[in-house]
Amino acid sequence: MSLGGQTLSRIQSLERLYRRGYRSKTVDTTIDKLLSLERDHARRELVRIEQHLHAFEAQYRLPSEEFYRRFQAGALGDAADMFEWSAFYQMWQSVEEQLATLGSEASG
Repeated sequence: MSLGGQTLSRIQSLERLYRRGYRSKTVDTTIDKLLSLERDHARRELVRIEQHLHAFEAQYRLPSEEFYRRFQAGALGDAADMFEWSAFYQMWQSVEEQLATLGSEASG
């Protein structure tokens, strides 16, 4: 089993325990801290990606959202810059989804 699979299995074990009424301040605090660390990491990654997006937006004088829509429609050609910009935009979307999933604050 892969490391990700092992981790998921462990999380599911905790979920089963919690569904049965188990509670642990240690587990709660640890999970809150892990989520906070992951949110912080994702926010730093978002800033890094946005720097790249802003550079492309300034160079081509086009918002990334509009660029991506036009690029997906095949209206902007296949220059290397376009593929790089598209990759950064997709990374930005992915990190935004991660942040939405992680939530803005620790639950508790």
